[in-house]
Amino acid sequence: MSALPDCVHAGDPNGERAVIWLHGLGASGHDFEPIVPELNLPPDHGIHFVFPHAPNQPVTVNAGVVMPAWYDIIALQADAPEDEAGIKQSEQRILTLIEAEQARGVKTENIILAGFSQGGVMALYTGLRFKSPLGGVMTLSCYLPLVASLMREAEQGDLAPRSLPIFQAHGLHDPVVAYSMGEDSKFYLQQLGYQPEWHSYPMQHSVCEEEIEDIGRWLKQRLC
Repeated sequence: MSALPDCVHAGDPNGERAVIWLHGLGASGHDFEPIVPELNLPPDHGIHFVFPHAPNQPVTVNAGVVMPAWYDIIALQADAPEDEAGIKQSEQRILTLIEAEQARGVKTENIILAGFSQGGVMALYTGLRFKSPLGGVMTLSCYLPLVASLMREAEQGDLAPRSLPIFQAHGLHDPVVAYSMGEDSKFYLQQLGYQPEWHSYPMQHSVCEEEIEDIGRWLKQRLC
């Protein structure tokens, strides 16, 4: 198992609920930390927010420049080769974070995996392959990776329960992860037997105020 990643923490450090929120390519664990107060959660929500830092590595699509990344990206096209080994390595890092929350007494059904862009990819992939019940998966402006592999695992009954709550959000004008990739991911999830809650917003590759309000409502439903 991988070593516990370096993280930024917010909310209640002793809370009995947890949100593990993964940043996008080139960002850091501080990226979504300022959003926590904007979620308008109850003052006594008892949620521990964990924002891990991705490891630094070369990223092919960015000319091999070394930057924080959960896995390598070869190209942004939907049919581009995928870094399966890198995705699975980061999956192990995320599992250590889940285990750390469990070690403090947090039940898995009170843990949300969340992420933006590349972080959303990892949250979705890890959540689908985690067989114990999770509180949910929140994916923002991302796509479903390694679809053929997940389809095979679904046929073998190796994926998460189909009752897993999934929040999907995407910008209609996203120039980085095309809106069609988000819609395709929703379709694939439905093919796998899940019922994602889909949201679209008139934005690019970002997060908007309406989306933050929807996230806050969804987290209240799941954890408060």
